Amino acid sequence: MIPGKDTTAEKADSKKEKYGSFALFDIEHFLRRILKNWYWFVLMLFIGYSISWTYSKYYAQNIYASSLSLSISNNTASYFTPSQSVNLIWNNGGNQDGVYLKKMLLSRTHNEFLVKELGLFVNYSTKGAIKSTYLDKDDIPILVQIDKKHLQQMDYPFTLVPKGEDKFEVILPEDGQSINLYSYETEGFSMVDPYERAANKIISVGEWYTSPNFRFRLVKNPIVPKIRLENIIVKLSTVNNAVNDIVSTISVDFDKEINTIMIITKKGYNLNGTVNFLNKSVSQLQKKREADKLTVDRNTEVYLQENLDKIRKKLDSSANVLNDMKTNEKLYDIKDRDEKSLNEIKDLEAKKADLESKIVSLNQIKQTLASQNFDKMISTSAAGFQDGAFTASISELKALYLKRREMALIYKPNSEPMIEINKLINEARMNSGGVLTNYYSQYYKDIEKINQKVSDANSDLDAYPEKQRKYLDAERGYNMIEATYNSLLTRQNETQMKMAANQSDITVIDPAKNVGQAAIGPNVKVVKTGIMGGLLVIPLVFMLIGEVLDTKIRNIKELLNATRIPLLGVIGNNNNENMLTVLEQPKSSVSEAFRGIRANIRFLSEENGGSKIILVTSSIGGEGKTYVSINLASVLGLSDKKTILLGMDLRKPKIFGDFRIDNKYGISNYLTGEVEMDKIINKTRIPNLDVATSGPIPPNPSELLMSERNIKFIEDLKELYDFIIIDSPPVGLVADSYELMKYSDANIYVVRHEYTEKYMLKMITEKYHKGETENLGLVYNDYSSKQGYGYGYGYGYGYGYGYFDEDKNYKEPLLIRIRNKVRQIFNKK
Repeated sequence: MIPGKDTTAEKADSKKEKYGSFALFDIEHFLRRILKNWYWFVLMLFIGYSISWTYSKYYAQNIYASSLSLSISNNTASYFTPSQSVNLIWNNGGNQDGVYLKKMLLSRTHNEFLVKELGLFVNYSTKGAIKSTYLDKDDIPILVQIDKKHLQQMDYPFTLVPKGEDKFEVILPEDGQSINLYSYETEGFSMVDPYERAANKIISVGEWYTSPNFRFRLVKNPIVPKIRLENIIVKLSTVNNAVNDIVSTISVDFDKEINTIMIITKKGYNLNGTVNFLNKSVSQLQKKREADKLTVDRNTEVYLQENLDKIRKKLDSSANVLNDMKTNEKLYDIKDRDEKSLNEIKDLEAKKADLESKIVSLNQIKQTLASQNFDKMISTSAAGFQDGAFTASISELKALYLKRREMALIYKPNSEPMIEINKLINEARMNSGGVLTNYYSQYYKDIEKINQKVSDANSDLDAYPEKQRKYLDAERGYNMIEATYNSLLTRQNETQMKMAANQSDITVIDPAKNVGQAAIGPNVKVVKTGIMGGLLVIPLVFMLIGEVLDTKIRNIKELLNATRIPLLGVIGNNNNENMLTVLEQPKSSVSEAFRGIRANIRFLSEENGGSKIILVTSSIGGEGKTYVSINLASVLGLSDKKTILLGMDLRKPKIFGDFRIDNKYGISNYLTGEVEMDKIINKTRIPNLDVATSGPIPPNPSELLMSERNIKFIEDLKELYDFIIIDSPPVGLVADSYELMKYSDANIYVVRHEYTEKYMLKMITEKYHKGETENLGLVYNDYSSKQGYGYGYGYGYGYGYGYFDEDKNYKEPLLIRIRNKVRQIFNKK
C-alpha cells in the first residue's frame, strides 16, 4: 500500500471533509527555518552583547542612593506639626505626624528653598573620551555663582577648562544660543534681541564673566577635591525643573517595627550630592519645625497675657466692691451661713468661668481663620482642647491658601485648576469649622447644665435677707472672675514652660554618609538581557512573518493531510546539468526514487492489472513535470518494458533537447495530418524507450489534444507499447490534461518542494475527492537533502544518501546525525 492511499470507506467519508485547505502556520517548518538560519541568531547575539557591553562600559550613568533615618517624637503639637491624636481620627497606623513630615519633605516649598539655598539649579559634570560623569560641589575646585539679576540661558552647557593659577577658559557651545532667557528673580522667561555667540575667554577666580546670555563668576571651593578634572561642564536649569527633578528622586518610608522612625532615601548620579542634600534637607526641616512651634506658642502667650490684663482689672474692681460692702455695710459675717450650698455654687461658677474663657479663645481662633492670618493663630490649648483633626485641617488649609496664591499668578480665576483649589479650600474650612462648632456646642451644653445646678442651689439661699443676698452675689462675682484669672494664668504658665523646653521633635538617628556605597543602577544585567533579547527577536519576527505569509509547499506531511491524495514517491534535488538522471546516474538515490515510483504506480490501477497509460502533469511550469516524465519513462524502458514518452505539452516543448532529438516533426505535425506516426517516433539510447516530441508549437493546441485523431493515436500506441508516458500541459494553466486523464490508467501530479503554491492544489484535490479524476498520485519533487530522511511516514526519497556510489561523498546534516544517534541508543534498549 502506498502512503496516503485511501480505502473505499475512507474515501466515502472523506467527501464530507474539506480538502485543499492548509494550516496557516506550520510549526514544524517554522522550527526548521529557525535551525536553518541559526547564524542570524548568533550574529544578533554577538551584536547585542557588543552593544550592551559598550553601553555599560562607556554610556551608562551609575545611579547612587544614600539614606538618612530619623525619629519623630510625639510630645509636641501645633497647627504645623500635627499631634498624635490625629491617629485615632484618621486611623493611620499611629504615625500621622510622620505622614505629615513625609509630605513636608516632598513638598515644593521645602525643596524649592533647598534648591535656592544650595544652588542646585547649577549642574556640574565632566566629560572623558566617551562618557560624561556628573559631579557634586565637593568634586570640583571652583563653584559657579550666578548673577540672579542678569538673564541666563537654560540647558546651554558651557565648559570650564583649567588653565593653571586659578584661571579657567570659558567655552560656549558653537550653536544653540537662544533669545528666550530666564530670570532667577522672577522665575520666568523673557525675550531678548538676537546676539552673536561670545568668544572663548579666560577668567580668574572671583572675576565676573558677562555675555548676552550669561553672567557669573567663579568662587573658590572651600573643600579641596580629591580628583583632578580636565574640564568642568556647567548647565543651568530653572528652579521649577530643579525642584521637580529632586522630588522625583526622594522616597520616604517608615520602619516596619517602629513606625515613628522614618527612612529617607535620595537617588542621584553623584553620591556626595545625595548625601549633602539629605543632611541639609533634614536640618532645614528641624529648624522650620522649631520655628513653627515657637510662633504658635508666642501668639498664645501674648493672647493669654492680654486677657489676663483685662481680667485683672475686673478682679480688682470686684475686690473693691466686696471690700466696700464689708467696710460700710458690715456684711462680712453672715449668721447661719449655708457653707455647703455656697461652696457648691462657688465650684460650679468657677467651672462656668473656665468654660466662658475657653469660648472666648474659640472666638479668637475662629476670627483668625476667617481673616486667613495664620501667623496670628493661637494654640488650641488656650481653648482647652487638643484636637489632631483640627490642627491637621488648619495645616492643610494654610498650605491650600499658599497654593492658591501661587496658582493665581498662572491661572485665571474661573479656570478649572482654580475652581478645584477653591473646592478643596472650602472642604478644609468646613472641616475646621465643624470641629469648632462641636466644641462650641459642648461648652454651651456644659454651661447650661452648670446654670441649672446653680439655680437649684440658689433656691436654698432665698431665705436670706436682701442685704445678705446682695453680699453673697458680690462674693460670687468676685469668685468667678478670680477663677477665670486663675484658669488663664495656668494656661499661660503651661505655654511658657513649653517655650522654655522647646526642642526639635525630629532626632536624626543615622545621618546620610558617603561610605563608598555601590551604584544601585542601572541594572546592567537587565539591560544586557533586554538588548540581546530584543535583537534575537528581530530575526525571529521576520521568520514568523515569513512563515505566516509563506504560501509554498514545504512539508510533505502537511501536503498529504490537506490533499489526502496518495504519495507515489519523493524525488531529491537534481544536481545534473540535464534531466537524464536515471541514464547518467543510474546508481544514485534519485534514480532509486524513480524505481520506487515505478513500483508504486501499479497500485493506482490494480483492477486493470497495472498502469499502461501514465499521464504526468503539475500545477504550473517549472515544477519538474517533464523531468519526472523523462526519468520515469527511462526507468520503465530500462526494466525491459517497451515504453514511449509523448511530449504533449504542445505549448512549451522540452523533451527533444535532453535526448538530442530534432523537434522539426512531432505530435503536433501528426495530429494535423502532415506526417505519419513512424515519422514522429524517435529512438533513444535505451533500446526499449522511444520518444515522440511535441513538434512545432501549433496555433490550436487544445483542439489538437482533444481531437479524435489524438485519442486514436494513443489507442494505436497502446497496442505497440507496454507503457505510454504522457508529458501533459500543467492543469493550473490549461484544462487539456483533465480531458486526457479520461484515457489514462494512472495520473501523476508533480508537486515541487518550496515552489508549488498551496492554493494551486485546491482544484485537483476537489476533483479527486469528487471522483472526477481517478487513479491519481503525487510525486514530491526537488526535496532538499538538508531536510533529512523521511517526512513522518517512514518513507525517504530513495534509500538514503551515501548508500549509492554517486552519493558516497554525501555527509548527513548535524541534526540528522544527532537524531539517528538517539534512535540507535533507544533501539539498543
